[in-house]
Amino acid sequence: MERICGLYADAFFLSQETEVGMNKHHGQMSEAFLTTVFLTLSGGFQDAYTYFYRGKVFANAQTGNIVLMSRMISLGQFGDAVRYFVPLVSFVMGVFFSEHIRQKYRNLTTIHWRQIVMVIEIAILFGVGFMPQSVNLAANALVSFVCAMQIQAFRKVNGNTYASTMCIGNLRSATESLYRFFQTKERENLGKTLQYFGVILLFACGAAFGGVMGSRLAEKSVWLCCGLLSAAFMIMFIRAEEEAGREKM
Repeated sequence: MERICGLYADAFFLSQETEVGMNKHHGQMSEAFLTTVFLTLSGGFQDAYTYFYRGKVFANAQTGNIVLMSRMISLGQFGDAVRYFVPLVSFVMGVFFSEHIRQKYRNLTTIHWRQIVMVIEIAILFGVGFMPQSVNLAANALVSFVCAMQIQAFRKVNGNTYASTMCIGNLRSATESLYRFFQTKERENLGKTLQYFGVILLFACGAAFGGVMGSRLAEKSVWLCCGLLSAAFMIMFIRAEEEAGREKM
């Protein structure tokens, strides 16, 4: 037990060292694990929100939407198939729009282009909170658009590829890193494993939080995601100031 605890402690400190090194070298405050915490909680919340309170449509898991859409088509229920097709199209548009923001604003010095993406996400989700159940199709499309923007803009944590709005890629990466740790006994692989499993746990917590708050606040519960994203937005400013301070030393 002491050995296991020691390994976890070593992995944690290694992760912190990696984060400092990455941010110092690349200036990517968007890759910090603390930023990832709020993004992933929001990602899990959004998926629970659309599935449980917006007509059982996935905001993030487009694979699930494709399966459900295909099922509806096979049954000849084309009207129901549209419920899943529209979020798919919206997701594609979100990726496209996020990439456009990157290309247009990536050289800004006063604000990071990813923060611009966050502001747009917050504004859209705030608007979704006012939309009644009668327009769930539009609400789901907008949330899918937001999720796509987020997954396109925020793709790394401490230099490692991850997803803040879905789990399958993170689970694969966690398992791969765990296997490599057993083979090599390298602390870096253990750190990656714990980091990926941590992201998965955060997503699950966000989904659980979304389920609980959705039952209390209904459509307006999505406003809590605005708060989570706002926290990530401010953290990026703080880390930018820290980087500026390090450069002056």
